[in-house]
Amino acid sequence: MSTPPDNPGPSSAASGEEERERAAASDAAAGSGPRVPSGRPEVHAEAAELAEPLDGAEAARPGEPAGPARSGAGVPAEAPAAGRIPVRKTYKLYMGGAFPRSESGRCYPVTGSGGAHLANAALASRKDARDAVVAARSAFSGWSGRTAYNRGQILYRVAEMMEGRSAQFAAEIAETDGIGAERADELVAAAVDRWVYYAGWPDKIGQVLGAANAVSGPYFNLSQPEPSGVVAILAPPAAPLLGLVSVVAPVIATGNTAVVVAGERAPLPALTLAEALATSDLPGGVVNILTGTTGEIAPHLASHADVNGLDLTGADPETAAELERSAAQTLKRVLRPGGREDWLADPGISRMTPFLETKTVWHPIGV
Repeated sequence: MSTPPDNPGPSSAASGEEERERAAASDAAAGSGPRVPSGRPEVHAEAAELAEPLDGAEAARPGEPAGPARSGAGVPAEAPAAGRIPVRKTYKLYMGGAFPRSESGRCYPVTGSGGAHLANAALASRKDARDAVVAARSAFSGWSGRTAYNRGQILYRVAEMMEGRSAQFAAEIAETDGIGAERADELVAAAVDRWVYYAGWPDKIGQVLGAANAVSGPYFNLSQPEPSGVVAILAPPAAPLLGLVSVVAPVIATGNTAVVVAGERAPLPALTLAEALATSDLPGGVVNILTGTTGEIAPHLASHADVNGLDLTGADPETAAELERSAAQTLKRVLRPGGREDWLADPGISRMTPFLETKTVWHPIGV
């Protein structure tokens, strides 16, 4: 016959109570407080610390992972790890939609207005200039063969890419020209707006410059502007972004392709523009950007038989006269420097017309 379990007496209950009091006293002495049953397994101290939200982070809602604080929390972003080496940019040339180094392997230091070293830029050679002309010539038929409306769409896409890099452009202009951040932002905004201005012209320039000519006879006589081909451009050194955009955009808006020699003093905005061009829909080779000395690169472009136009905006008067004499041997269209330019003024169409040719077509009536 089974015996019922012994009922614990008062002494056993007392001893259990004393043991719990001793455990609580031990916990209090260790600084952890009394243990309170919670129905959940205990968590190790390190795991509990990792599970807590970091400073400035929100606690996770049920079923959601913890994340950083929402904007407006007033908590600065976490600083990079101490001792990390930042990734320094290697500036290269821009040809055929790619970023090659100069075939000569040379470079030169680019300094800010105060003499601080900013970067090293590639020092382009005669071979680089020839390669850039080959890339521009290869891209000409495809670019000029696109509809004017499509060229305008692509140029507008370039403006979108420039807008996304506004902070980088502003920092480079401020460092190289020694101007304030607010003024640099204004110049970048003006450059983006200037590009948008020219993006609207490709499908309109033909209506402005074209004509249906009155002739004596049963014929239709129509004149229409067409691009010249490959245009070499010496970018203005005094306006490294706004001036650059003001000479490059009208050339390609009218269907030409360009080989650009960036200003030697401040080439970084031109190379950042190349990155915007490379990430837009602009076909490779439509714009090719070389960095280096104008005195070394420009003479080879002026005498190159496959260059159809020469923009001497960035050349001094003596150099411009010498380059114009060299260009005359291959019958290039030459745009002479106009002295001190006001790049903030309304550009009109004066920079689109020099590198256009007029094609006239006769067609008999009634045929």
